Amino acid sequence: MQEQTLYLLLGGETTVARLCDRFYELMAQVPQFATIRALHPDDLQSSRDKLFMFLSGWLGGPDLYVQQIGHPMLRRRHMPFAIGEEERDQWVACMLLAMESIGIEESLREKLLAAFFNTADFMRNQPGTVQR
Repeated sequence: MQEQTLYLLLGGETTVARLCDRFYELMAQVPQFATIRALHPDDLQSSRDKLFMFLSGWLGGPDLYVQQIGHPMLRRRHMPFAIGEEERDQWVACMLLAMESIGIEESLREKLLAAFFNTADFMRNQPGTVQR
């Protein structure tokens, strides 16, 4: 019997692709996410593709990122970008909105949200609290 990974519980490749598409659509369209949008290139396709490949393996599906690009080295790859609490919170809020808008079931969404927050928090490379 096949293990019920998060990848399979979500619906596999189709749902992960929809999640990535919606995440970047929202990032581009919602003014609340302008700070993280500015950290990305004008054309979001490459970012979308990398997120899809990463999430595929991270969620327990095919390890596409490792196969095509190599070890994710998340912190190292994100070091050129100033990521503080504001950027972390925008990324997580955008992902939550994407999960909600494509209809990911609430209990699964909550489980993913905790994991996404921990990973996004790990990406922070700016000290302290953002001054508002």
